Amino acid sequence: MIVLKSRTEIEKMAAAGRMVAEILAGLREMVAPGVTLAQLDAYAERETLKRKAKPAFKGYSGFPFSLCCSVNEQVVHGFATQRALVEGDIVSLDFGVLLNGYYGDSAITVPVGTVSETAARLIKATEESLYRAIEVADTAHRLSDIAHAVQSHVEARGFSVVRDFVGHGIGKELHEGPQIPNFGVPGKGPKLKSGMVLAIEPMINEKGYDVKVLEDGWTAVTADGGLSAHFEHTVAITDNGPLILTKI
Repeated sequence: MIVLKSRTEIEKMAAAGRMVAEILAGLREMVAPGVTLAQLDAYAERETLKRKAKPAFKGYSGFPFSLCCSVNEQVVHGFATQRALVEGDIVSLDFGVLLNGYYGDSAITVPVGTVSETAARLIKATEESLYRAIEVADTAHRLSDIAHAVQSHVEARGFSVVRDFVGHGIGKELHEGPQIPNFGVPGKGPKLKSGMVLAIEPMINEKGYDVKVLEDGWTAVTADGGLSAHFEHTVAITDNGPLILTKI
C-alpha cells in the first residue's frame, strides 16, 4: 500500500535522513586499504546510538549487523565481517536509522584506493543513474519513469540492472509500498503523488544481471563474478519537485 506523508512527517524523515547522510560521510572517509568491514559496522552503530537513534537493519528479519557491506561481486546485504579491504576493491555501504518513529535509508559505493577503469565507470554510471531517476520523481511522472531512467542510463554504458532487488516506499516502516524496480518501460504504474516517500536504489552489475544468494541466507552476489555497485537516496515527492532527504 502506498502511504502519503504529511509535511510534518516528511520533516521528521528528513532528520533521520540527515543522520544517515552524516554517518555515511564518516564511513566514506574511513574506507581505505586495511580497514575491516567490522570496523565500519562498529562506527555506524556507535554513531547512531550516540545520536539517540537505532540502526534500522540490525535485527531486521534477523540481519545481524547495523551496516550492509558488499564488496566487489557482492550486490547487497553483505555481512560486516573481519574482512579487510584491499587496494582496488569497491565496497557498497547500505545504511539506515530509525529516529523518532521514522526511517531513513541510503547507500553509496566507495572505491578503495585506486580501482580499475571498469570499476570507476561502474560506480560513476550507477550514481548518475540514481540522479537521473530522482529528476523524474515528481507529480508529472509515473513510477515506471523512475525505473526507465535508471535502466536507460546504465545499459547505454554497457552495464546491467539487477532484477531481483528493488527500491521501496519508506516511512514508519523500513519497507512500504510501492516497490520500485530499476528497469521497465516508461509511462506505466501509478502516478507519483505529493507525499510519497521513496527509497530509490539502483543496483547495477558490470556484466549480467543475474544474482545468487550465498549460504548465509543474506549476501547476494553476481552470478558471473562481475562487479556490482549500489547507490540509494530517500526521496520525498512534493508539489515543488523531488526532495532528497538523505543528504547533508
